[in-house]
Amino acid sequence: MYFKHKHILEAKQFSKKDLEVIFLEAERMEKIIWWKEKWNLLSGKIVASLFYEPSTRTRLSFETAAKRLWADVITVAGSEITSLSKWETIEDNAKIMEIYSDLIVMRHPETGSVARTAKVVNKPVLNAWDWAGEHPTQALLDVYTILKEREKLNNLKISIVWDLKYWRTTHSLVYLMWLFENIEFTFISPKELKMPKKVIEFLEEKNIKYSEITDYKEGIEDSQVLYVTRIQKERFEDLKEYEKVENNFILTPEILNWNTDITIMHPLPRVNEVSEEIDEMPNAAFFRQAKNWVPIRMALLYLLLISHKYCD
Repeated sequence: MYFKHKHILEAKQFSKKDLEVIFLEAERMEKIIWWKEKWNLLSGKIVASLFYEPSTRTRLSFETAAKRLWADVITVAGSEITSLSKWETIEDNAKIMEIYSDLIVMRHPETGSVARTAKVVNKPVLNAWDWAGEHPTQALLDVYTILKEREKLNNLKISIVWDLKYWRTTHSLVYLMWLFENIEFTFISPKELKMPKKVIEFLEEKNIKYSEITDYKEGIEDSQVLYVTRIQKERFEDLKEYEKVENNFILTPEILNWNTDITIMHPLPRVNEVSEEIDEMPNAAFFRQAKNWVPIRMALLYLLLISHKYCD
């Protein structure tokens, strides 16, 4: 299967055709998972899982994806246990990781760090979130989830709620969904956590409809997809600023008016922004969304390590 990309660094790099290729491959990977077998498609390959910032779902789903395909994994969890704590540059660290592995999955708290890594190595590099940058693989699995839940990607109104300033998954989702027809966004948040200017400018450049409001009920009335995020306390330098917005948005069945048609998503982890009552609703898709992490990332590893070779 043809795949033109050597690295995965940002959501904007993808075309609609790219998504079709990735999603078809993810469907194949779902069958591997369903059969509960390990296919040796990546036998002999080594994936470097470099997480210099805390992660549970992203790191473990990448490592699970690699192992499902018989790749070996070498792991870094925290910069304090690496030579970066001795002031080694990102570039030198990347060159060492390239020697030890066939593909690098990297999360780092410095914006642009993953792109810097990709510039100095010849092996594929996958961005697993670089602070104020993007989280492109999360956006891919989010779009894949929408496709599976709604059975379409055109003609959708998507409401994104809560922390739109710091959640890079929401930015990357916008950058992917613009590829489809008749998409409209509603951004619901306190003014302190509004969608950043760069995302708004992107929407205006692409002539995509959007609105920014603070009323939860009004914002989700006509939506087909509701994407909820948690407030990231760890991103606030001033605790008082966090306390201003701590409990402003909590999704309950009453706020939804018990609407079982709107698809409810969340990148997880959640704190208290989605009540546990929501879990019982058939349209609560966030745990089904979580299941899509592994097949999407299996597909990406395979496409970067195997399929990309055919278009070099």
